[in-house]
Amino acid sequence: MGVNLGAPTPFATAYANAIAPDLPLNDGAAGMLPAENLYARLPQGIVTTSVDQLFQWARKSSLWPMTFGLACCAIEMISTFMAKHDLDRFGLIGQVGATPRQSDLMIVSGTVTTKMAPAVRILWEQMPEPKWVISMGGCATCGGPYYRYPTVVQGVDQVIPVDVYIGGCPPRPEALMHGILKLQEKIMRQAKEGRRPTADLELVLAGEGVEVA
Repeated sequence: MGVNLGAPTPFATAYANAIAPDLPLNDGAAGMLPAENLYARLPQGIVTTSVDQLFQWARKSSLWPMTFGLACCAIEMISTFMAKHDLDRFGLIGQVGATPRQSDLMIVSGTVTTKMAPAVRILWEQMPEPKWVISMGGCATCGGPYYRYPTVVQGVDQVIPVDVYIGGCPPRPEALMHGILKLQEKIMRQAKEGRRPTADLELVLAGEGVEVA
């Protein structure tokens, strides 16, 4: 697929920045921004890519989250969506989804009890494909300090598939923002691999991402 970008525009610059790391650098390109280097290498502003990669770029840049606050971590999650952190710059829709039928990202924060687990599953099933899940905090990831309680589920991944795990009790807003960035990287990998990468595990601990195959 050939895309004629013409003169550099905000859309073209953002797209070039997204795919430039996959292309080799030319001699004398040091010191140039990724988008500038891309335009210097490709004649007439022509970028060759796949439709899947273009669609995934659009998806990861327009996530519509549905927040699922169940305990203390919800306070930090709410703080993350305040104007101070400006999540719009990461491509998240500013208005948090009020219904699962309009959302493609579920953020589960807090303790998942056996009584709440069916509700989590139902809401997840109502979300349209493609959809992703972030587990925020120790309680949502493994039960936290309540993992021995018979009424607590030892991780929301016992109920629904999880794409990114964020450790902490509770994690800071910066950790959630980093988890969102890791999810966006995972979405782009889906286009390159031609499938949804569900086998690999994403961990975000203390603001640093660690991938474990």
